[in-house]
Amino acid sequence: MQDVTLPDVSLIAQDRYRLLVDAVTDYAIYMLDPNGHIASWNAGARRFKGYEEAEIIGQHFSRFYTDDDRAAGLPQRALATAASDGRFEGEGWRVRKDGERFWCHVVIDPIWSTSGGLLGFAKITRDLTERKLAEDSLKQSEQQFRLLVQSVTDYAIYMLDPTGLVSNWNLGAERIKGYRPDEIIGQHYGVFFTKEDRLNGVPQRGLETALREGRFESQGWRVRKDGSRFWASVVVDPIRSDIGTLIGFAKVTRDITESVEAQRELEKAREALFQSQKMESLGRLTGGIAHDFNNLLMAVVGGLEIVRRRVPDDPRIVPLLDNAIQGAQRGISLSQRMLAFARRQELHLALVDVSALVRGMADLLRQSLGPRIGIETRFPLSLKPVLADANQIELALLNLAVNARDAMPDGGTVTISAREHRFDTREGALEPGDYVCLALADEGTGMDAATLEQAMEPFFTTKGVGKGTGLGLSMVHGLAAQSGGRLLLKSEKGRGTTAELWLPLAVNVSVPAETERVQQSASQCLMALKVLAVDDDPLVLMTTAAMLEELGCEVIEVGSAEQALDVLAQQRVDLVLTDQAMPHMTGAQLADFIRHRYPQLPVVLATGYADKLGGRAGSLPRLGKPFDMDALAEKITAVMSQP
Repeated sequence: MQDVTLPDVSLIAQDRYRLLVDAVTDYAIYMLDPNGHIASWNAGARRFKGYEEAEIIGQHFSRFYTDDDRAAGLPQRALATAASDGRFEGEGWRVRKDGERFWCHVVIDPIWSTSGGLLGFAKITRDLTERKLAEDSLKQSEQQFRLLVQSVTDYAIYMLDPTGLVSNWNLGAERIKGYRPDEIIGQHYGVFFTKEDRLNGVPQRGLETALREGRFESQGWRVRKDGSRFWASVVVDPIRSDIGTLIGFAKVTRDITESVEAQRELEKAREALFQSQKMESLGRLTGGIAHDFNNLLMAVVGGLEIVRRRVPDDPRIVPLLDNAIQGAQRGISLSQRMLAFARRQELHLALVDVSALVRGMADLLRQSLGPRIGIETRFPLSLKPVLADANQIELALLNLAVNARDAMPDGGTVTISAREHRFDTREGALEPGDYVCLALADEGTGMDAATLEQAMEPFFTTKGVGKGTGLGLSMVHGLAAQSGGRLLLKSEKGRGTTAELWLPLAVNVSVPAETERVQQSASQCLMALKVLAVDDDPLVLMTTAAMLEELGCEVIEVGSAEQALDVLAQQRVDLVLTDQAMPHMTGAQLADFIRHRYPQLPVVLATGYADKLGGRAGSLPRLGKPFDMDALAEKITAVMSQP
């Protein structure tokens, strides 16, 4: 029988191991001798280090290290550590054959003989360049994001742990809330809420809402370290790990106090503009009504006066006429109030000593208010005069006093005071300048906010039917505005009302002296005057003509400025009395035409408005509508007596 030689099992195992190692391409697996020279080289080492086996066997493994690492002795320390500790593991930059760097993970194990002698080292290297670059990129991104968040100063950006404790803190949070990082990190974020919100569980509800809905957003008052409050816009987002575990919350807070205040101021300005526009519209409407009302009253009053002069003193007729005239006069007073609100009444401006004016009407006030109302006055020792219409101020003060009386049905005290004040900047409707504030305060029932808002609107009244026209405050408001001031009401329900009438001081103002009354009798001046009466309203025209005839004048009646020019072209007249508000050509335009063609012919302008006429028309003699026969005679006498 022939002997068969069996292969050495240990050699077969070694060959298989060698084949296995050589087949690995993702790891560089090779052997070093005890001095660090390369003794073997696998396919993985060839792939990412770039050396062929023939090039590298026998070379020292330090050539894979960077110059800096070799100079620092890193290769020798790695072998020494492996020999002493039984293993060396680390990461670092290595160099390929072509000089390119790569990041690798290295493991070095010592190889010992059975007798304990060092045979060499087994070295395994893995190329982790892609992972390293990704990690570096992520780290750089995180650093940049951290710097970004930390540098933001307009927003408080910080994190909370799942229980609501502050875990980090940026500069914006420090600036807005006042806490340094060491003072607040680890504290519950409820410290930023008001005491009322903490008691109501607002902080915890915010976190619960963020968890439930994925986001919580709100606005509200927050508290700084010094205790001051600010209006904050808050966003809270939950932060979860890749597997969905709650890590904490991201919280962004912005101080929007200034923008909220600015928005509130804008809303106030819009409301003031709306109120101004509403009052302006009401003024136009009221002024138009008053103008038409004046024309009607003109016909009524003029006709009644003429009838009263011509009828005999019959006791059955005269009282009725007197009542009718008195009723018409009350209508005139009502229309004057409407014009005052519309700022269309004619004011006779003069220097007015407010203190003396109030003292002068003390008896009238006491009689008007009755014995149950006390009157106190508080005036400084000296008070500069204002430029205003004294009669209108008296009427305004009387209206305010009567309102105060009605607000105190059980009696009380009305306090009238005055003070000077200067505004360096525009204050509401008041231009910069010096003013006198004439104030009247009562101890009455006061007004709520809704009533106070409407108090100066025409025809608005809280009194019962037949107890007030609702034009008192609106008249005072119009007077103040037309005089360059304003009426300011301050009131609270149950705490009385204060009405402040602001009027401009008469600083460096020259007031034209009133024309001296002509002593010549009206009958002498009006005798045989030929007057051209111009008015587009037939009722007013007929009444005006009747008044003029009653005064002894010869009258020519026309219904338009064009007709008046035709008359003037054909015959001579002594005076033209014309209405102002006429279509096609106004009375002022007619007067301007007459001034150029007939410069010696006097013109009187009759109007129910306090129109601000420009140019020469502003100096025309004016007769306010509705006028009675005495006012007509006085105006014509004054005009015809001028040289």
